[in-house]
Amino acid sequence: MAKPIWCVVPAAGAGLRAGGAVPKQYRNVLGKPLILRTMERLAQHPRVAGLVVALAERDRRWGGYVMCMGKPVRTCNGGAVRADSVRAGLARLAQFERPDAWVLVHDAARPCLPHADLDRLLREGTKHAVGALLAARIRDTVKRADDGESVAETVPREKLWRALTPQLFRLGELASALDWARADPERAARVTDESSAFELLGKRPLLVEGSDDNLKVTTADDLVRAEAILITQGERLA
Repeated sequence: MAKPIWCVVPAAGAGLRAGGAVPKQYRNVLGKPLILRTMERLAQHPRVAGLVVALAERDRRWGGYVMCMGKPVRTCNGGAVRADSVRAGLARLAQFERPDAWVLVHDAARPCLPHADLDRLLREGTKHAVGALLAARIRDTVKRADDGESVAETVPREKLWRALTPQLFRLGELASALDWARADPERAARVTDESSAFELLGKRPLLVEGSDDNLKVTTADDLVRAEAILITQGERLA
């Protein structure tokens, strides 16, 4: 039987682009905080052992969850940027997991992750030497702008993907990759997700195709879209 896998959820950001004074992870989605919807979606999966949530140091909106859908929830203080929060989550996880354990990292603002996508990521990613991430092929025509925001060129899209989460790597290897990248400001600025830390080391994580339903909530309109997706997936108003 496959070993259950813990998931790190970075949630220390202000996330104010969704509008209002409340960070987006605490905005209401079908009667529950967005972060709780995301946590429940993860915890419902049979391969997920538990969650480590990286929070802002003075987060007064956190619900004090210690369990979610019967799975343990651990917390830690996150950092100023995503990589810092993920690294803090890995340090918390390292207190009770081995360095060679697989770990998932998932955005707090992605509540609509289909379990079929997570199944595929775990099945294919755990066979890969580096690790893997969910991603979606770019279908729209892509334009590169010049300094005046006019079209400079049309970019071939055949090999372009949008990076999604979860992303799947071994705990110790991900921690080392993030530490190496964060040691240099120029490298650190280029680490926008976990995969990019490995890419800077010359490694090539596997792209696993995921669904467009795996929406990342960024704006107020995204909150409405997330609710619509969740309803089609069978979720109800709390």
